[in-house]
Amino acid sequence: MSVEKFVHERDAMPDLVQCALIHEQFEAIHPFLDGNGRIGRLLIPLFLIERKRLTLPLLYISDYIDEHRKDYYDLLQRVRTHGDWNAWIRYFLTGVERISRRAADQSSKLLDIRERHREKMKDKPRAAALLDELLKNPYIAVSRAQKALGVSNPTARKAVELLVERGIVAPLGSKRWGKVYLSKEILEAIEQK
Repeated sequence: MSVEKFVHERDAMPDLVQCALIHEQFEAIHPFLDGNGRIGRLLIPLFLIERKRLTLPLLYISDYIDEHRKDYYDLLQRVRTHGDWNAWIRYFLTGVERISRRAADQSSKLLDIRERHREKMKDKPRAAALLDELLKNPYIAVSRAQKALGVSNPTARKAVELLVERGIVAPLGSKRWGKVYLSKEILEAIEQK
């Protein structure tokens, strides 16, 4: 059976096992001159979205592969030389489990941060509305706040200044105009590995 047909095969095996096999086959075929690894890793969440196992491409297995790079290449090679699919599938499933747990922990921390800051801002709904914007991107400028809130520049500026006063964001640099603010706590939670 061709890889193309195998990708569309349904109910023959668990989706994650099928995904592991598809990834190995893509890496074995190595169809492009450059970028095969990135594309191969990108196919993982896309396959899982197509199978309705994910709603968004949030499974970033590259971190696990980078942390265990030697095992990754050794196990891919071992499939080719010894047909050792079991070791490859165990490696892949372990990676998915660890990355999924890490993402769940990270999400929990971000939600805790949001709820704690919402409590600080419960008396200021416009500034509180910016918390969700900070979860999308922990850097914010008044112009982005203005667009997100649909308010005038002075009103957006006041909302951002409230975030500064309450210790949620801090200005970066000393520019007077076009200043960018950062929620360091959210950035650290996002970058945590």
